[in-house]
Amino acid sequence: MKKFRKLIALGLIGACLAGTLTGCGKKTDTTDNSQTEANTSTDAASEKKTSLTVGFDAEYPPYGYMDDSGEYVGFDLDLAAEVCSRLGWELIKTPINWDAKDIQLNSGAIDCIWNGFTINGREDDYTWSKPYVDNSQVVIVKADSDINTLEDLTDKIVLVQADSAALSALEGDDLKNVKDSFKELTQVPDYNSALMTLESGGADAVALDKVVAQYYIKDKADTFRILDTELSSEQYGIGFKKGNEALRDQIQTVLESMAADGKFEEIAKKWDQQDVICLNK
Repeated sequence: MKKFRKLIALGLIGACLAGTLTGCGKKTDTTDNSQTEANTSTDAASEKKTSLTVGFDAEYPPYGYMDDSGEYVGFDLDLAAEVCSRLGWELIKTPINWDAKDIQLNSGAIDCIWNGFTINGREDDYTWSKPYVDNSQVVIVKADSDINTLEDLTDKIVLVQADSAALSALEGDDLKNVKDSFKELTQVPDYNSALMTLESGGADAVALDKVVAQYYIKDKADTFRILDTELSSEQYGIGFKKGNEALRDQIQTVLESMAADGKFEEIAKKWDQQDVICLNK
């Protein structure tokens, strides 16, 4: 009987010890899991980075292009850099194929299209900032050309950038007769190659934005000239993915503060664009 009672007592002690150990195990697991979750959250927060990826045409001076040192520079890129500086964001400059800009925007590869981007005719395709530049479309010819009016472009070869405002203007009803008089209207990927073709005699004229034309004419007045008659007028804005008002509003607020404190005009003067800016004017 004593032996039996002793066995029972030992069994009870063992059960208690087992329960105690099991309870400790559960408590330790819970603590470890909580600590792991907390560490994971902390790591995620520390890795989070706020940035703005700007899509731009890298051959569109003075708004965005590669300079002689290999850096991407321009009026729009300076504006974007100042906005990011004020918001504490990193600016990621992303050159894009202009024909593929919508694919890159809608896929999230870029956050916005910021590069002399024409609002007119695209009003319903994007969520837009307020216009910040008034521009027009013009025609460049060689300085010694006998072309002086749009009527003189009859039977001539005219170059224009694909999916550009100049192309839209020439394909519109107002200029249908002018376009139909051309011998050929050829779309090219960028204006740099278009002007090289014009200079070499491979074409008779190039239709493009006035602000870009003025940039090229500034250093090559003896090579090119701009026709007096403009094709159309337009306004530039920043294009965001349709429905992305939140990002648009953040950037618009900063742009307006830049306009109010003079920074916007300071950047415009740096790039000789002070005569075409229109934000809050």
